[in-house]
Amino acid sequence: MEGASLRDVRSRSMGRLVTIRGMIVRASDVKPSCVVATYSCDACGIEAYQVVQGKREFMPPKSCPSPRCQQHSRQKETLHLQTRGSKFVKFQELKLQELPSQVPMGHVPRSMSVYARGELTRLTSPGDVVTLDGVFLPQRVAESGYRAMKAGLISTTYLEAQNILVHKKSYDESLLDSLPEEESIKLDKEIMDVATGDDPIGRLSSSLAPEIFGHEDIKRALLLQLVSGCTRTLPDGMRIRGDINICLMGDPGVAKSQLLKHVASIAPRGVYTTGKGSSGVGLTAAITKDMATGEMALEGGALVLADRGICCIDEFDKMDESDRTAIHEVMEQQTVSIAKAGIVATLNARAAVLAAANPLYGRYNRSKSLSENVNLPNSLLSRFDLLFLVLDIADVDKDMALARHVTFVHQNEGVSVNGTDNGNTNSEDDKHSVCTPQLLREYIARARRHQPVMPPEDAPYVVEAYVSLRMQDRPGARGSQKQNDQTVMTARQLLSILRLSQALARLRFSDYVAREDVDEAIRLTHMSKASLLDEDHDDGTGRKRGRGEDVMSRIFHIIRDYSSVSGSKEVELKLAEAMVLRKGFTTQQLQTCLEEYEALQVIQINRTRTHIYFIDGM
Repeated sequence: MEGASLRDVRSRSMGRLVTIRGMIVRASDVKPSCVVATYSCDACGIEAYQVVQGKREFMPPKSCPSPRCQQHSRQKETLHLQTRGSKFVKFQELKLQELPSQVPMGHVPRSMSVYARGELTRLTSPGDVVTLDGVFLPQRVAESGYRAMKAGLISTTYLEAQNILVHKKSYDESLLDSLPEEESIKLDKEIMDVATGDDPIGRLSSSLAPEIFGHEDIKRALLLQLVSGCTRTLPDGMRIRGDINICLMGDPGVAKSQLLKHVASIAPRGVYTTGKGSSGVGLTAAITKDMATGEMALEGGALVLADRGICCIDEFDKMDESDRTAIHEVMEQQTVSIAKAGIVATLNARAAVLAAANPLYGRYNRSKSLSENVNLPNSLLSRFDLLFLVLDIADVDKDMALARHVTFVHQNEGVSVNGTDNGNTNSEDDKHSVCTPQLLREYIARARRHQPVMPPEDAPYVVEAYVSLRMQDRPGARGSQKQNDQTVMTARQLLSILRLSQALARLRFSDYVAREDVDEAIRLTHMSKASLLDEDHDDGTGRKRGRGEDVMSRIFHIIRDYSSVSGSKEVELKLAEAMVLRKGFTTQQLQTCLEEYEALQVIQINRTRTHIYFIDGM
């Protein structure tokens, strides 16, 4: 049964059984609660019993109920509570909060206390999504004393839990079960049309924030982050992270915050927060005082509440140093260790981190290193799988297309679902229609059901690609003098390539990683590295522009350098395509380059278009 939101529980539900769905944000310690109190009489020695049902306080009887003691009314207060003879049950107080998807924009999430007794205790921890069946009841603030006088006639409400269902994975929840049959069949057909169409990854990535112009590679990376790789648990208990962490850096006004908010709305468990408004306790976990028992209780923060989801942190560079250290453990080990107020615990924080940072001096300074520009240590930057530097550089063609796109969005109140705008002249967006958010969520949920593995025949290809990238970064290699600490290929980058490859295979609904997935993952890694280097910069549309030469010349030089090293004037087209894609270029740019140089009679391609031949004299 689908649970209702806390906002749907009204006064008409008082005293009735309701089903509510939400997230546990706090769980107290389990305490014994008395349900049957046993008394013994000092005068006659009988045992008296008192049933205590659902009350926090009760008044113990003073006189013995036996006839013998009733006749001798002079003896009073002969009953004494016997703890060993009383009956106790386990009692735990939970705090239930609305899911982010249930909260209207601009509203504060509502919360409610839940009383769990008996075997319903210790079933949940902070961050779990649960469906609760319970009786909605009122309760006085206090039975007696100063608090009761202060509260007056005001009462609070709570939920007496009867059943608790814990949802393991929120991504695996399918929308098809809750939709009518006709709509579910239509949605299933649309998903298969996207999966079997041309370039499904390009169409899905262009559907992420379609109102934002450009940023194709960043949108592809965000789509892969929503899908994520496969989490591996080894036999010895070691866990290999599958979530992808991404950091966006650059000048103000390049739509970083808008991308973060859109991803948080698409993800089933997306939490959006800012670095300045969040302390280290607010991000990880806090120790709060329990109102019922007066003892300390554990309350999860933003990273714990985003378990199995995405935590979007804006203004990442504005955080205090003490607060930023709490994220180191989350990003690699995906746990939160707490040792405060006598509570030592480890909470799950299996969340992907999407961070956005602005330059320290307002605009990005090319003469300084990346860590000096964004004021982040290298130990934290190395934990991000992809780092994108987005700069606001004046370009006539780009600015013209951007202005057309913005005016089109304002004229038509957004981008149409059936087709993209006519003013968008970049890449291949004109060929695709924009997918709805509902279709995007269902596609991602279905893709995450697959657990792709690396075939044995493709493993040597990954090893060779990683070693060749490491050789390019070694001291004395060509172009290595301008490498900095953020762009050096490390073992973490190898794991990042494997995670990106698995996410690409999931988007194809495949259980095996193909060689094309590895090439695309290496291309995305290279694009993120190239955006940090001085000689290349991203012009905002996904195209790479060098300072000394254009794209066609650089593609031609890659193929010609390989031909000169190998000593052959013949190059296989499939091998040339793999080399060019690995450097961050697209297949369309390669085809344009080959047609241009073939027209100049510099190269020649055979009829079957499998080999490239260099004409003598070059």
